[in-house]
Amino acid sequence: MVQHHIEACAKVPGMKEILLMGFYQPNEALSRFLVSAQQEFKVPIRYLQEYAALGTGGGIYHFRDQILSGGAEAFFVLNADVCSEFPLQEMLEFRQQHGDMHSFVILGTTANRTQALNYGCIVANADTQEVQHYVEKPSTFVSEIINCGIYLFTPAIFQHIGEVFQRNQQELALCPYLGEESSNGWQRAEVIRLEQDIFTALAGSGKLYVYKTDGFWSQIKSAGSAIYASRLYLNQYSKSHPERLAQNKPGGPVIRGNVYIHPTASIDSTAVLGPNVSIGEGVTVGAGVRVRESIVLHGASLHDHTCVLNTIVGWDSTIGRWARVEGTPSDPNPNDPYAKIDSETLFRDGRLTPSITILGCSVTIPAEVVILNSIVLPHKELSRSYKNQIIL
Repeated sequence: MVQHHIEACAKVPGMKEILLMGFYQPNEALSRFLVSAQQEFKVPIRYLQEYAALGTGGGIYHFRDQILSGGAEAFFVLNADVCSEFPLQEMLEFRQQHGDMHSFVILGTTANRTQALNYGCIVANADTQEVQHYVEKPSTFVSEIINCGIYLFTPAIFQHIGEVFQRNQQELALCPYLGEESSNGWQRAEVIRLEQDIFTALAGSGKLYVYKTDGFWSQIKSAGSAIYASRLYLNQYSKSHPERLAQNKPGGPVIRGNVYIHPTASIDSTAVLGPNVSIGEGVTVGAGVRVRESIVLHGASLHDHTCVLNTIVGWDSTIGRWARVEGTPSDPNPNDPYAKIDSETLFRDGRLTPSITILGCSVTIPAEVVILNSIVLPHKELSRSYKNQIIL
């Protein structure tokens, strides 16, 4: 997911450095990815770990010295859980045309009236695109323009975040929580929500603008939405980087639609792949295998005549001969051009919501079984068929 963000940032002229921020413990896989990305995109990339989840505003404020250390005139903030065309250069040009050099820009897109309530809603001046009103997940309809979670800031944003931080400190000093340590109070002061705490206050001040994009955009809040995001990126590749997609060749597998195959993957010539399939590094696909609307991560092995539909196959997992692994797609309404993918709940009416099937890493599926609408946690070795279950 994050590689698409890095690739988009690396294309911006004058990009000096890319910083990844989060409170997750860095591991060897992340370190390898960062080294590989630096070599591929020729830009310094670092991971900055928060001591706790500080929110988007709190995170960038906590690391403001790192962000400003290179003398940046402006910087982008991209949420990791979105997929998009990332029109970053267009946002820079928009700011030069509509705002001053100290204004801030939100990337916005259009949603239908019902689904807009699930996002940050923006009311903007039709001529200048200045944000006049901002509400995060309103209870009633406000606007069809929603926040995409992609922003263009200047260092001046830290003054506004700092004011919220100081106000949080003052409120804690006046109304301290009894029985809690002061370090926890400091942490609460640093938790700053960019949307609710900053944008709501900046709206109507003449400093915040929205750049509306007609390109694709989607949130990635669940595994089901990851399959949909993969489809959007593969469709983009068909227009911008067709050389990245697999083609039908003599002696090769049958390719239907947009399919990505890592160069190190081994695919039998009788396999049928697509549409919307991504095959990762070192994957082995046997004879007669059918894969559609799925992501197969590195090191996985699909034995002869398996059928994989609407599924994410985890790292180093194995699916036995003649097994069928299938999920239920959770796509947006194809008849509504502004429909977004819904954030599905894991359970509905006490039952597991039918969704795509997910195999965690190092899962083993035996031959001649059916796995339907299920979630299999890592390192599980199954012995029979499952339907609509979470296998712990």
